[in-house]
Amino acid sequence: MGMLDGILGQLGGNLDVSAIAEKVGIDPAMAEKAVAALGQSHAEPGDTIEGAAAKTGLDVGQLGQIAQQLGGEGGLEKISGMLKDNPALSNVAGMLDRDGDGNPLNDIAGMAAGLFGKK
Repeated sequence: MGMLDGILGQLGGNLDVSAIAEKVGIDPAMAEKAVAALGQSHAEPGDTIEGAAAKTGLDVGQLGQIAQQLGGEGGLEKISGMLKDNPALSNVAGMLDRDGDGNPLNDIAGMAAGLFGKK
């Protein structure tokens, strides 16, 4: 999570992905994906949180809490700009969605099943 934590550090305050994940009650890897999806969705037409929900499969309430932790509209604008300036960071949003369907939850479940020897 180093690259994304570096971006959050530029926003100021004590923002880090693990702390945000803990406050919202999700896994840090999913929180990282949510932050990236919020940044990407902010630059797209339509509602930022609904766009990020479609990309991550997370509840809009959880994404709203994450957006607040990031500094609201101003923080999302900064993250969006940083993602544009650093295209490699945009790949963070697609890391968990192996099949590219826009919902990483089925892929995460598949990974977990693989850990326990089930498919």
